[in-house]
Amino acid sequence: MMTHGLQYPIFGPEIQCPHCRQTIPALTLTDTYLCQRHGAFESDPQTGELVHLQSGRHWRQWNNEWYRQHTHPDGIRFEIHEALDRLYTQGYRATRVIIAQRYKDLISAYLERSTPWRGQTDSAKPRLYGLPVEFSPSPEEDPCWDVINFDLEKEPGAPVRYPYFRLFE
Repeated sequence: MMTHGLQYPIFGPEIQCPHCRQTIPALTLTDTYLCQRHGAFESDPQTGELVHLQSGRHWRQWNNEWYRQHTHPDGIRFEIHEALDRLYTQGYRATRVIIAQRYKDLISAYLERSTPWRGQTDSAKPRLYGLPVEFSPSPEEDPCWDVINFDLEKEPGAPVRYPYFRLFE
C-alpha cells in the first residue's frame, strides 16, 4: 500500500512557482510541478533542486523562498542590479553587497578593482556597481549561504536578502 507522501514530489502536493509565485500543483507519481504560465518544473530529491524544464534554470529553497542558482556571471550580476534598483525605488541606498562564496570564482573577473591614486592602493576591496563586495561565510558556518545568492546591506537597517522571483513583482 502506498502512502500519500510517496505520491508527490519532495516539496509536497503544491508549491509556489519560482517565476510568478502562483500556487502550482504536483503531478502525482512524478517529480514534476506544472505551472500554467511557465510550464513544468522537475524536482530532484537527491540535490533538493527544482529545475525549470524549458530553460534548464535551477532553483533551491530557503525559508519557503525560491532562489535561482546561477551558472553564469551575468545572471548573478543582473539579479544584484535589479535588487539595487528596487531598493532605490523604495527610498533606500545599499552600502555593501555580500555575495555567496560559491560565486567567488564565477564573478571575480567582473568586480571593479581600485587603481592606485596618490599612492593609495585599495585593490583588496573589490566593488560591484560602486559598492564594496564581500563574500559570505562558508555554508558550514551558515547553511543559508548554500542557497541564497547575496545580501544587500542598506542604510539604515539590517541586510535584505533577495529571492530571485521577488525582483519581478
